[in-house]
Amino acid sequence: MVLRASNNFPLETILMTIETKFDSNYRKVLVAARRARQLQNGSAALVSSQSTKACRIAQDEIEAGKISYVKKDVPVVKPLVEDRGIPILSH
Repeated sequence: MVLRASNNFPLETILMTIETKFDSNYRKVLVAARRARQLQNGSAALVSSQSTKACRIAQDEIEAGKISYVKKDVPVVKPLVEDRGIPILSH
């Protein structure tokens, strides 16, 4: 059975996992920034914190293991390059 979107195109199945460990500091900063924005917009804090700043509270929540993120299991595919670009001429 093929799932179809409302415009009758087949839907692509993408496997996803919920992660609590961070594979890079960059991802950790992105998740903390998104959580800080949620806190600024009125979401309740998941842990008690000594700070009143949203960014610090988000970091405390991450350190407590209360924040997870969804990671798509899409393999990284390098594009095939047939053209080598500008030729290097040797003298």
